[in-house]
Amino acid sequence: MQYSVHPPNTFISQYSDQLLPEWSAPVRSIIVILQPANLELTHCTPEAEYCKHQLRQRFLKIGLEIIQHLKQLGYLADGFDPQTGLPLTSQAGRMRLDDVAVVRSSLGYSTTQLGACSTVVHPLWGSAVYPSILMSSADTKLVESTVKAVAGLLECHHSLSG
Repeated sequence: MQYSVHPPNTFISQYSDQLLPEWSAPVRSIIVILQPANLELTHCTPEAEYCKHQLRQRFLKIGLEIIQHLKQLGYLADGFDPQTGLPLTSQAGRMRLDDVAVVRSSLGYSTTQLGACSTVVHPLWGSAVYPSILMSSADTKLVESTVKAVAGLLECHHSLSG
């Protein structure tokens, strides 16, 4: 697993009120979490769907832990369900988050299109990658140290790429 912390891109800064309408503070950091899959996630096969389900469950465990830590520090924090694009713990807004677009914007990774779905193309894992996104009102330095602490407990690896 890899993660990286970034300031929000222009789209998120401009539309955060439509993604997270309850938030009283701006998004100041984005956490990109990438998990390697044991097969390419570009096709809708039962095996790929099962793999996505497993990786989504892992993200929910890790993501909710990070969100809880940031909230305990007094910051707003939430993640977006990779399956729906909706917030995990906040009221849903009028927009859904496109996690693939956030990865492309934050890390510069290319994407591939298959029907209505786009997939991240990781430089090492190809399209065998599962992206997910968290956001917080905390600055990137604080988020980095929080994610590092949680990730250390959960055996994640930091990525400086991008």
